[in-house]
Amino acid sequence: MRRVVFNQKGGVGKSSIACNLAAVSAHEGYRTLLIDLDAQANSTQYLTGLTGDDIPMGIAEFFKQTLSTGFGKKNHVDIYETPYDNLHVVTATAELADLQPKLEAKHKINKLRKLLDELDGDYERIYLDTPPALNFYAVSALIAADRVLIPFDCDSFSRQALYGLIKEVDELKEDHNEDLQVEGIIVNQFQPRASLPQQMLDELIAEGLPVLPVYLNASVKMRESHQANTPLIHLDPRHKLTQQFVDLHHLLETNAQR
Repeated sequence: MRRVVFNQKGGVGKSSIACNLAAVSAHEGYRTLLIDLDAQANSTQYLTGLTGDDIPMGIAEFFKQTLSTGFGKKNHVDIYETPYDNLHVVTATAELADLQPKLEAKHKINKLRKLLDELDGDYERIYLDTPPALNFYAVSALIAADRVLIPFDCDSFSRQALYGLIKEVDELKEDHNEDLQVEGIIVNQFQPRASLPQQMLDELIAEGLPVLPVYLNASVKMRESHQANTPLIHLDPRHKLTQQFVDLHHLLETNAQR
């Protein structure tokens, strides 16, 4: 199963969701890989604690190889082993930004899907974290994935962007990946005591949008998790937000088996 966490709007918790779902997946025994495709490398830093020049080239090196290798030659990707059992990362670096126009010019949009085809035998679950833009890397991930998870933070601007995002995913599905499914909209930074967010969600559900019924609360614990470079399932397994991630993971796995 390959899941891409994507939203063109920044600040919706995309990397936090991808990393914590991957960490829960690994904690529950699935051999899990997270691929960071964002030049900001937030997921990389979160799960490895590495910064700057200490970060392995990872996915940038893989894409560089695709620009120079000949026909039929396999491209190698370095995989970083995290301190957590079953959880591995393909790291991102700032060089991804410089590589993007070269990759676009050479039409390398399907290379990531081929890489994941090769990795499927080694990993039961693959999570893809994307940049907050529908650029080369995000499109590559959507072409390579089975399911899309869309983070949503109950903001009016996010709501308007959501409609356009779903339309773009539908168009990409039609043109490039007919098996791609929107697995659900993940409500993040939810404030249960505020009336406006719940009203907005009720309206989205009434419109038939696939809002997942497990909401992730706003919590300072997430910031502590980032600061410690430790996913919630390992930092504080009993915390309410941690349990929400566990419940969300169980929901996704149950839905995937239907």
